[in-house]
Amino acid sequence: MQEYKLFINGEWVESGTGETFDDFNPATLELMARLQKATVNDVQHAVESAEEAFDSWSSKPAPLRGKILFRAAQMLEERKEKLSRLMTQEMGKILKEARGDVQEAIDITYYAAGEGRRLLGETTPSEMPDKFCMTIRRPIGVVGLITPWNFPLAIPAWKIMPALISGNTLVFKPASDTPLLSIELVSILTEAGLPKGVLNLVTGEGNTVGGAIVHNKKVRAVSFTGSMETGIRISREASNDMKRVSLELGGKNPIIVMDDADLELAIDGVLWGAFGTTGQRCTAASRVIVHKKILAVFQKRFIERTKKLKLGNGLDERTDMGPLINNQQLQKVTGYVDIGIEEGAKLAFGGKTAGPLPGYFFEPTIFTDVSPDMRIAQEEIFGPVLSIISTDSLNEAIDIANSVVYGLSSSIYTDNIRNAFKAIEKLDTGITYINAPTIGAEIHLPFGGTKATGNGTREAGTTAIEEFTEIKTVYFDYSGKLQKAQIDVEQV
Repeated sequence: MQEYKLFINGEWVESGTGETFDDFNPATLELMARLQKATVNDVQHAVESAEEAFDSWSSKPAPLRGKILFRAAQMLEERKEKLSRLMTQEMGKILKEARGDVQEAIDITYYAAGEGRRLLGETTPSEMPDKFCMTIRRPIGVVGLITPWNFPLAIPAWKIMPALISGNTLVFKPASDTPLLSIELVSILTEAGLPKGVLNLVTGEGNTVGGAIVHNKKVRAVSFTGSMETGIRISREASNDMKRVSLELGGKNPIIVMDDADLELAIDGVLWGAFGTTGQRCTAASRVIVHKKILAVFQKRFIERTKKLKLGNGLDERTDMGPLINNQQLQKVTGYVDIGIEEGAKLAFGGKTAGPLPGYFFEPTIFTDVSPDMRIAQEEIFGPVLSIISTDSLNEAIDIANSVVYGLSSSIYTDNIRNAFKAIEKLDTGITYINAPTIGAEIHLPFGGTKATGNGTREAGTTAIEEFTEIKTVYFDYSGKLQKAQIDVEQV
């Protein structure tokens, strides 16, 4: 068991009070680490360090910033297996998924490093002679980043790397359930040559540390991934200082299975979409909407496949599904199973904790006879609980899919190209997959959703830079005389 400190202005330091919290392995309940609880004053120190480093870092040519990120990407690649095993121990996801999480971090780091030779603006003709018009991208300033526990390396990298290449300096708060991967990432970036003060890490309680970041007037922007309730509060409170806020919140993601679908392919996809990462993904498939013509055979085969899933410690390569992250999440999932039964849904499989395993294990759970208005079909559970809903037609399936407050990811299994394109057009989500589950985003494409999933921002891809830059419009008049736009324009 190791003890870790805060990272402020290039140094590992204790918090103002020296108070700590513990980090446990959710599969074994073993104590992994002890970490510092930052105070409001610690956050203030981190913000001041970032502010002091901003001028130098933002003035460094972007391709040179990119060289640091390239070195960091190479280090991540070299240490992939070590980081993956640490992630499985700290977060619980199975080893092959942990390797995928680390690979996402590697990919976004390389991608963001390459943006150092683009950071594209635009040029356009002026309406006046001897006048040049263009836009350029400028960093925002000090940015606060608040990340969740379910992708403890990928999501921090999704935010940190585009923010750094854009020239911002950062105050970063990782989730208290999975801070160790963030500490490793900060250490790698420091080793790669990131100057002191550019990236500061503060660990601790969300209300104290996250709140101090949101309320600090020198923090110009906040990027948050987490629950809808917390996102709404951050948006409301940050608006008092006119901060830019980027929110990536929840999902209640549907998979539609039409009667013309490849049934085995659909079952493969729903199994992975519903129970991959133990359902602890914002893109997890928590609803499957199945055409009534194939409903009986789909349910029978799907339950048979689900029964074969092996629960256990993710370090065992034979394991299919690891634990939930903590006891609070275990109780939440258990509560939703009770709600589903009370609402009249049929518990077809699972529904209870998985003993005699010592950790926070919960069986993959399937509800049938679910109506679209039930709470288990409307609310984000964030666990291995799937609702199967019957439909008569594609139009009805789309209406059911769109009936929730969220709009992150969606999927349809069909061999009919017309069905596919209608789903693309009508499903009110930021992401739609055809003949693939609702999970599996790639870093060079925008990621985000509609409705209560966020506030319209997108992460990754070209939009990653948009999240962390301001656009400045530039007019360069070389005519040598006063030209009045819209007044001196020659009329044809």
